[in-house]
Amino acid sequence: MAGLRLGPLLRYTDGSSATVWVEASRPCTAEVRCADGAAGTARTFQVAGHHYALVPVTGLTPGTSPSYEVLLDGTRVWPPPGSRFPPSVIRAPAAGESLDVVFGSCRWAAPPADGHDPVGPDALDSLAARLAAGGRLPDVLLLLGDQVYADETSAATRRWLAARRGLADPPGAEVADYEEYTRLYDESWLDPEVRWLLSTVPSCMIFDDHDVIDDWNTSAAWLADLRATPWWQERLLSGLMSYWVHQHLGNLSPAELAADPLYAAVCAVPDGTDELRAFAAAADADPASARWSYRRDFGRVRLLMVDTRAARVLDERSRAMLDPGEAEWLREQALDDRESYDHLLVGTSLPWLLPHLIHDVEAWDAALCRGERGSRWAEFGERLRRAADLEHWAAFPESFAELADLFARTGSGPGAPASVCVLSGDVHHAYVAEPAWPAGAAPDSRVLQLTCSPVHNSVPPTIRIGFRFGWSALARFLGRRFARHGRCARPPVTWRKRGGPWFGNQLMTLTLHGRSARLRLERARRDGTLETVEESVLTTPGGASAGQL
Repeated sequence: MAGLRLGPLLRYTDGSSATVWVEASRPCTAEVRCADGAAGTARTFQVAGHHYALVPVTGLTPGTSPSYEVLLDGTRVWPPPGSRFPPSVIRAPAAGESLDVVFGSCRWAAPPADGHDPVGPDALDSLAARLAAGGRLPDVLLLLGDQVYADETSAATRRWLAARRGLADPPGAEVADYEEYTRLYDESWLDPEVRWLLSTVPSCMIFDDHDVIDDWNTSAAWLADLRATPWWQERLLSGLMSYWVHQHLGNLSPAELAADPLYAAVCAVPDGTDELRAFAAAADADPASARWSYRRDFGRVRLLMVDTRAARVLDERSRAMLDPGEAEWLREQALDDRESYDHLLVGTSLPWLLPHLIHDVEAWDAALCRGERGSRWAEFGERLRRAADLEHWAAFPESFAELADLFARTGSGPGAPASVCVLSGDVHHAYVAEPAWPAGAAPDSRVLQLTCSPVHNSVPPTIRIGFRFGWSALARFLGRRFARHGRCARPPVTWRKRGGPWFGNQLMTLTLHGRSARLRLERARRDGTLETVEESVLTTPGGASAGQL
């Protein structure tokens, strides 16, 4: 009899359909039955001996939230007997309702064996506890990178790795292949609170570096060094394959799934490992051959989730955060039919706007690596880039400027949205920043950088001090000195911190209704609750900036 190994995860939802992801213990037919009669079935597909299904559910009624159960070959496997959580539901949104978007990044999933968690309480566990007690369900959960840590494993996983292959040879205590990646997802998604949360709150995901390796695709020299190791190729291919199975598929709508040739090919064979591996190898050889970015529309809110890792151009003379095709896709999606949305959300794991000193140091370092100060400075710049993680948007100055131009175009003139919000994580703290354009070039929309991280991780006290100092007037002065030394062009926008920095395990919630937008930041407490740290109005019902933050 087939058992439920992992899941269910509620992924895509709209007013009439949804998708539910599961992993089963053997080949079977997965079925989702809702209390109101909505339903769907799918046969499992196999990758590397694991059996998965993404079940399309149809027949949902807008404005309803029916409970559902999962069956494998006709036997109910979800909800589990004696569950302490409420029934999982599929909430089908109705037109005109407000939209609650919860987001964050960087979740180190290792559960504490002795009850003591060295990185503090998990914000997703705390959110699950509140929702299970009757709190209002969010409409979507955005996980903006580092859903698993392939290069930072727990003690339990290290013991498992040691029993499987030993740790003497590289990559040592890091994961090496697809099977070891599945261990990370098991560790993350079998957490009881998180398992229930992901079964009842729709989720959208995008990778960041730790989903593969710290500072993934920092530079061409970095990539050449990794490709020279005997373990990197298997690690990268396994990372992309496991991401496609566990995260990417669920980002797609049923119509997109039906039109996806790779999904069809994997489902058409007894084991799709070779097909998926060939796809991952092609994506590694030519990043432009695969698109991990995607668009989701939630009524009059548009979400663009942007791949800022695999789509990079790393040549020092033409460095770009996004390759030309990806950059054009982003422009087209942002500018397409602007009158149809009131708010644009751009999910990019790496913040666009950083503390001023960090921005200037990254731009300076990029200039050094480009050769602006000669070969010796270029060598120093490469060492510094790797040691200090200098690889955000600021380290790709032309891409930074192009994004500023896109936001100005998107937010200007008739049909402009009320807000353009850049949602990011990565930097293990939270803050709000607002850009300003030169006179006559400012958009009508309110543009904001909303950064929230980590969900469950930590940042050393010395780094906290650095992030706080990075926003100061003295730091701005020092940053300008670095920029002059690197002969860096001035950024096309200035910006100021509107809130933060805030530290701890935390989540942000955007509540969008009509042209109004509200922001709430909540931090996980030791008692398992979430405390509100900041709550602000971003735009008013008329769409104007609220003047807060």
